Amino acid sequence: MNSRPAPSRLLLSYLIIILLIGLVSVLPAQNQKAKLQERKAKLEQEIHSTNKLLNQTQKSKEANLNQLYLINKKINHRQELIQAIGEEVNGLDGQIGGLNDTIYRLTNTLTSLKNEYARLIYSTFKNRDAYSRLMFIFSSKNFNQAFKRLKYLQQYTEYRKAQAIEIKNTQQLLGKKKVELEDQKTSKLTLKQKQEIEKSQLALEKSQKDKTIQNLSKQEKNLLKKLRDKEAAVNKLQNSIEAIIADEIRKANEEKARKAALIASKKNAEPSKKGNSEKTAATPAGKAPAKPAPAVTYNSMSSNDEEVALSNSFSGNKGRLPWPVEKGSVVATFGEHPHPEFKNIMVKNNGIDIATSAGSRARSVFDGVVTSVMSIANMHYVIIIRHGDYLSVYSNLKEVAVKKGDKVKARQTLGSVFTDPEDNKTTLHFEIWHGTVLQNPASWLGR
Repeated sequence: MNSRPAPSRLLLSYLIIILLIGLVSVLPAQNQKAKLQERKAKLEQEIHSTNKLLNQTQKSKEANLNQLYLINKKINHRQELIQAIGEEVNGLDGQIGGLNDTIYRLTNTLTSLKNEYARLIYSTFKNRDAYSRLMFIFSSKNFNQAFKRLKYLQQYTEYRKAQAIEIKNTQQLLGKKKVELEDQKTSKLTLKQKQEIEKSQLALEKSQKDKTIQNLSKQEKNLLKKLRDKEAAVNKLQNSIEAIIADEIRKANEEKARKAALIASKKNAEPSKKGNSEKTAATPAGKAPAKPAPAVTYNSMSSNDEEVALSNSFSGNKGRLPWPVEKGSVVATFGEHPHPEFKNIMVKNNGIDIATSAGSRARSVFDGVVTSVMSIANMHYVIIIRHGDYLSVYSNLKEVAVKKGDKVKARQTLGSVFTDPEDNKTTLHFEIWHGTVLQNPASWLGR
């Protein structure tokens, strides 16, 4: 009976270390996998929405720029989706490698446990005779040694039973890890197949884009005319907005000057502690009383505390404003960039264009007051809402549900978006101004 419990404790510690290493490597991988799956779901939803809008525009007999915008957007999302799938496959490769390593370590541990258990069984078999065990106890030099030998035999028996349980648990864990490994391999295969399908779809969409560009090239004269007409409408809208801003600033400065003059007159009207004779004596002869300082002008549309608070609230919600339509996709971004078809022409966009479904309604992105409702050729109805020092602009409306001076709330319906009967596109043009400075609406809207 030379075996001792110590080796099993070492093996148990080794097994715990293996499990901890596996857990540490699996948790970050699971978090990364969850993020990738969330990103994939969002991209797939974007592609689905873009497809719906594209199907509507394709009812037109002729190719149009809106189709090209949507195809480009879908291609970009598809490429991002393929990249996300690739990242998830790489993550699975890492997890599969970790599982293989864990299985290898567990297999070695199980082999060691079985070998040790075999030695225990062999030793037990050799000393199976009850007479031998009794002789082992009775041959003790004293009672204390006999008691220790008896306890040893009891511990040896318990240790052998524990060793059998440990082998069983390790076998179960090993089996579980092998199942996990097969699941991961299956997931990887499924993802690789999906990636190939997405690549095929991407190739089709690129072919569709080329065909659309060819069709648009045949309509070059008509498209250029539409582009010039739109530029004229954009310039007219910009001039109107700048005139409104200038007028609001003027009115705000007049109101501030009126308040300042009222405060000054009240101070001058306060009774002096001294008599009128003393006032006369205090004013040197031949000198007129000092004139009040001229009113200071500000480049601000806010004239009271309520409007200042509204400006601050609007500014504080940057990146969280609701979209001006319930569902839509940005087909033209903010700023100056090359035209998607005529590369030698630069297009300037003072806002963003949002493609949406027919019958969609425009809605206010924040609380405010309707400053203007106007009609502009090629932009149809335009609504401008003031939020203190900020303006939000909603163009290309078929009909309106508000009038100048109305107070509106966030998400309140303003009117329905116009659908072009020629190409079946329904697009809202949306702008944000901070005083005289244009803003990129995409950075203000929530995701």
